[in-house]
Amino acid sequence: MHGHGHGHSPSHDGHDHDHDHEHPTGLKGFLYGLFVPHSHDAADAIDDAMEASSAGIRALKISMAILLVTTILQAVVVVFSGSVALLADTVHNFSDALTAVPLWVAFALGRRAATRRYTYGFGRAEDLAGLFIVFVVLLSAIVAAWQSIERILNPQPLHNIGWVIVAGVIGFLGNEAVAIYRIRVGRRIGSAALVTDGVHARTDGFTSLAVVLGGLGVLAGFPLADPIVGVLISIAIFVLLIGTVRSIGRRLLDGIEPELVERAEHALSHVEGIDRIDRIRLRWVGHRLEGDAIVSTAGDPALVSAAAEASARGHLHNLDEFLVAVRPITGG
Repeated sequence: MHGHGHGHSPSHDGHDHDHDHEHPTGLKGFLYGLFVPHSHDAADAIDDAMEASSAGIRALKISMAILLVTTILQAVVVVFSGSVALLADTVHNFSDALTAVPLWVAFALGRRAATRRYTYGFGRAEDLAGLFIVFVVLLSAIVAAWQSIERILNPQPLHNIGWVIVAGVIGFLGNEAVAIYRIRVGRRIGSAALVTDGVHARTDGFTSLAVVLGGLGVLAGFPLADPIVGVLISIAIFVLLIGTVRSIGRRLLDGIEPELVERAEHALSHVEGIDRIDRIRLRWVGHRLEGDAIVSTAGDPALVSAAAEASARGHLHNLDEFLVAVRPITGG
């Protein structure tokens, strides 16, 4: 039986979630899962760094094309309907399409080899792109709120309401397809920024449904329903931004999901010769993991170190660099 300097036993299935960050359940848990999903799925992770980056770029290309088509269709309806709620939704969809560009650049940068100046490589560019995405979403929400408030103060007639409702449905379908795709790929490759971009798309999808509600309100004889929905869309986006800012900020501060630390502990605890795990550190660099560990052994330090590193890589598919320092145990 091994001792552990961490003060808690490792998870033997690699998926123990008994942490101090348990997620809410019920309706709140459902909404949390929709808009603040995990940024990794270690069971289905991609091992190779280049393959992971290629998967991320492919996801961005396809989703950007879908969103541009969705935006064009909605913009046409905005022109001959005058709906500010639909305008807000269209602006969000266009900004969502544009956020793929810096993330695309970040994935491409992440492929570059480390230099003497950037000795850890360029993977962190991905998290900076995530911050840019948050800024773009915030800016689009402010623009939408301004347009909607202006329309409440100076009401104008809304035309072709049926087409507005159709455009809202198109916006929802296009955004939800993109959200599912981006979040799924982001989880597989461990990219918090790509998951954030997927959450952004999902948010826009639900704002499109809000546009439909605004159109139905106008049909029911309440003309201010359209700009009021535009304001509500903006407020909802402000609230949802809190979760995405927290996720990206945690990455920039080298925060790590506790279950990944437990998985690393599980990997090392079964390596023959390790008597005690003194320390484990992990951090994300973009969508790849790196870290180190200190272990104590009475065996051959070189053999134990090599076996420990191999075991850690076998349990953490996103893991690149993982150095194991060995402290020899001598005497009785």
